[in-house]
Amino acid sequence: MACFARLIRLAIGAAALLLFVSAASPSIAQQVNPTASSVKEQQLLRQLNRIQGRVSIPDQRSGVLEQPAGREWREFRNVTLRWIGGIAILGMLAVLIIFYLSRGMVRLESGRAGRTVVRFTSFERFVHWMTASCFVVLAISGLNITFGRPLLLPLIGLEAFSEWSQWAKYAHNYLSFPFTIGVVLIFLMWIAGNIPGRADVEWIKRGGGIVGRDHPPAYRFNAGQKAIYWIVVIGGGLVAATGYTLMFPFYLSNIEGMQLAQMVHATVAVLFVAAMLAHIYIGTIGMEGAFEAMGTGTVDVNWAKEHHSLWLEEQNARVGVNDARPQPAARPAE
Repeated sequence: MACFARLIRLAIGAAALLLFVSAASPSIAQQVNPTASSVKEQQLLRQLNRIQGRVSIPDQRSGVLEQPAGREWREFRNVTLRWIGGIAILGMLAVLIIFYLSRGMVRLESGRAGRTVVRFTSFERFVHWMTASCFVVLAISGLNITFGRPLLLPLIGLEAFSEWSQWAKYAHNYLSFPFTIGVVLIFLMWIAGNIPGRADVEWIKRGGGIVGRDHPPAYRFNAGQKAIYWIVVIGGGLVAATGYTLMFPFYLSNIEGMQLAQMVHATVAVLFVAAMLAHIYIGTIGMEGAFEAMGTGTVDVNWAKEHHSLWLEEQNARVGVNDARPQPAARPAE
């Protein structure tokens, strides 16, 4: 009888334990099992800030099914960035067109002297044009990512747009390396001449020779050129660093970090493009004689006297005024 009573008590205890476990299991499943029907999406988002399942492959990041920050990133990429880029680039183009129509090209008031002075060496011009050409391709291929689908796709069709976008992606990735090298070389070559000084304050106060007819003195680089220099160095550094973070995903950051990197990369890039439009304008149709500095490496003495008089004085003091005389024309070999 005693043995039978112990069996009865053991059976009752096991049944009570089973009943307790059965009653508690729905609550546990609701907290940790994403596949439970009683679990709501918002519950998981509030608890985990993401919805993540289980995967058998080594890359556990592939198990992330939903990430709320991705919605904000998508809104930025598809809406906010287009507004920022459109306003910055089209706004800059509008300002430059209006300025050109009202001001025209900045002419040499004293005409050409017929004597030239060396402004940039061959190596400096090579670095400039290498960086500039890479920048143009990077800008066009990068803008295609943001504006290509709504603007270009309807014009050329799906097949042509896909082919173009693939090659644009290759160009964007591979040309980033010489562009980055160029930015580093520009920083090292011209850092000494681009430290802000007192002459820059006076140059800005007097409109830099662009507004009005004044010609404030400047050293080798005036305040406007120094601003472009730092835009290239800082902006180029930012787009390079964030671009390589995106080019090599998950090596330096997680998904949230890459979303932030893309937002910084795209925003800086479109503002970079807008600033370079102003630089291109001044260096071509905006100012007479400016293109020659990077085209041939030399500028007319009167151009240097009007726009960089302090630098010309330094050059004359270093090599002598007579060295700026025009060279006799070359004679054909007999």
